[in-house]
Amino acid sequence: MAPLGAAKVGLFAAAGAGGATGAGYFGGGNGPVSTVDKFAFPADSRTTLGTGLSSARASLAGMANSGTAGYFGGGSTGSFVDTVDKFAFSDDSRTTLGTGLSAGASGIAAMANSGTAGYFGGGWTGANSSTVDKFDFSDDSRTTLGTGLSSARSGVTAMANSGTAGYFGGGNAASYVDTVDKFAFSDDSRTTLGTGLSSGRTQVAGMANSGTAGYFGGGDTGSNVDTVDKFAFSDDSRSTLGTGLSSARQQLAGMANSGTAGYFGGGYTGSRVSTVDKFDFSDDSRTTLATGLSGVRAEVAAMANCESL
Repeated sequence: MAPLGAAKVGLFAAAGAGGATGAGYFGGGNGPVSTVDKFAFPADSRTTLGTGLSSARASLAGMANSGTAGYFGGGSTGSFVDTVDKFAFSDDSRTTLGTGLSAGASGIAAMANSGTAGYFGGGWTGANSSTVDKFDFSDDSRTTLGTGLSSARSGVTAMANSGTAGYFGGGNAASYVDTVDKFAFSDDSRTTLGTGLSSGRTQVAGMANSGTAGYFGGGDTGSNVDTVDKFAFSDDSRSTLGTGLSSARQQLAGMANSGTAGYFGGGYTGSRVSTVDKFDFSDDSRTTLATGLSGVRAEVAAMANCESL
């Protein structure tokens, strides 16, 4: 069955050779819209880029080569697209890759091994997909992994421990799943974690504090949840934060300023919201930004240019 809305995200804001300052970006969403909002680190001030996505679309995914460029891929404009837009962090200018995804898809997820390659996985192409496309950051060329997700699914999300491994979690595979697949960046081999999400759910968001832990937040279990699950990268063990999102919601997006804080933005609570929740990585405490997205929207994507590892 087609996803109830889409997944976005992505979302990992990759770590890497970021400059003295960085920023996170939330792009697209239902409407659909082409809007890209930028949140400058560390002030969390918001601006909206003069140049948005190359087309208005929802249910896309975002990932980043931190210090260099961010990518928003796939989604639905009313029909599924394979488009991948690239935003150069030096001036936020946009180009569209000559080679897009291997198939038009919505409800996909994305994550990145910053400095090396980015990955778009899963989604709805007219059926659930297990495909994982890999984009080499040296030339933006695309290959498709021989081993995809462990099950075909949409409404999936992703995050990554840059330099080590990327994770695709949750989704809709005829029923909602708690599965978390791990791809080792050394050889792109896949394993499936013995401990998955704390509940089977779709339309969840992911982000990561590279080198330390990854987080999956929100989603739909049959009803919206505010749950945030944390996976320690040292042993892939899962805990669930005592403080979840500020509201139960699905179709949100996640990104992170690795080493400092992670952000979950937008989503659907029964209506679309502009809320951006921030989790401080020092103690996992949550605050809600006074300035949210520039408009209420769900099925949004996110990525980030981290300040530092």
